[in-house]
Formats: sequence, structure tokens, C-alpha cells
Amino acid sequence: MVSSVTGDLADGLSEAIVNNDDLEGVRDGAPAFLLLLDGLIVQDPDNTTLLAAAASLNGSYAGAFVVDPARQQLLAGKALELAQRGACMEEREACNARTMPYDEYVAWVQTLDVKNVPMAYSLASAWAGWIQANSDDWEAIAELARVQTLMGRVAELDETYENGNVRLYMGVFFTLLPPAQGGKPEEGRGEFERAIEISDGQNLMAKVLFAESYARLVFDRELHDQLLDEVVNADPHAPGLTLANIVAQEQARALLASADDYF
Repeated sequence: MVSSVTGDLADGLSEAIVNNDDLEGVRDGAPAFLLLLDGLIVQDPDNTTLLAAAASLNGSYAGAFVVDPARQQLLAGKALELAQRGACMEEREACNARTMPYDEYVAWVQTLDVKNVPMAYSLASAWAGWIQANSDDWEAIAELARVQTLMGRVAELDETYENGNVRLYMGVFFTLLPPAQGGKPEEGRGEFERAIEISDGQNLMAKVLFAESYARLVFDRELHDQLLDEVVNADPHAPGLTLANIVAQEQARALLASADDYF
């Protein structure tokens, strides 16, 4: 009963945050919520709902609001540790996801089914955030293939999960490198377009990352500006997406402001 109550509390507070349109209020208030989650986890350390919520909020806060690289790494590392703890409770093999031989890892990922989607997405998204926060560390970059494999399995099982963010991650993975270095920008474009389609255009971050990761990579200024103008002029309010959409609009304005220098 206690686990259920604390899990419901975490879900309710998380929902309130993602649907909040006061960006500065969330920026200032979210650390208190993160501390609250820490306290709840101390009292209920095996609650997978709490662990997933804490992983998601730590990772999202680091990516959206934290500028200092050292603090980004700290929070992203915490998010990954929490996500892996939760995954390990659901799937024993997840305990060694980062260290088991790669062939064994791929074989395990293929055994996951629809019921594992929330766990797998939580782990893959936190893992991706950790790699991004440690992008100057080649040992971290070396784990990217594992993340892509896991998120790819989530996409196979339920591509609509989290308002198309599954496809959004795949789009970013395909556009990390130019074609000459192994990147697959056109496959990435398809993933971004699918993410936009899944959310009926309401996931504005999909358009921002489409512009930043694909249009800039292939030097398509027209597409870049079109996507970002659509984001800036859109209504950000959408269930489960409001706060992320307001962050997306902030990022879109910054990308438009720097476009002349880039192109």
C-alpha cells in the first residue's frame, strides 16, 4: 500500500511538472522535487515507479536547465544509475547491460516484449542522456551502440511510446555523424518525420531536433528555418508535452538566431 501511494505521488507530481507552462517556476522548483524523490526512494528503495520517475526527472532537468558540464554529468549519471536499478529489478540481465558481451546483450534485448517497454525506454533514454553529458569521453561514446540497440527494440515493440520520443531518439542516433563517417541522415529524417506524425505535430522538440540534427547536418537552410518557425509560432500546450514544448520554443529561437553564422 505504501509503495502504491508513493508511486502515485511521484506520477502525479511528474505529470504536474510536464504539463506546467511556467518555465522559470519549474527551473527554480524542480530541485526540491528531486530531493523529495530521493527521500521517497530512501524509504522505498525497491519501488520501480519511483526509480523510473526519478531517473526521468533527473535526466530531463540536467538536459533542459543545467549549463555547468560537471553538474550535467552528475545528474545524468544519477539518472542512469536509478534507471538501471529499476531495470535490474524487472529483468535480471539488465543488471549487466553495460558490461555483458555485446552479442549476449543483443540476444537479451531481442527477448524483451511489450510489457518491458517502460523499463527499456527508461533505461535507454537515461543512458543516452548520460552519453550526451559525457560526449568528450570515448569510453562513454563506445556504449552508444548498446543504447541504439535497446531503443531500436522499443521502437519495434511500441513506436508511439512517450508521444513519439522513441522515434525522436532514433533520428538523433542516425544523424550524429555525417555520411562519410557512418551516419545515416536520410534514415534519421524518416525517424524525425515519423515522430512528428505520431504526435500529430504536438511534440515540438521533434521539429527542433529535426532542424538541429538533420537540417544543419545536410545544410538545408530552408527546411531548418521552416521547422523552427513552426515551433516558435505553435501553441505549446499539449497533454504531457507542455513544458518540453516551451523548452523547445526557447531552443528554436536560439537556433534561428545563430542560423546566419552556421549556414
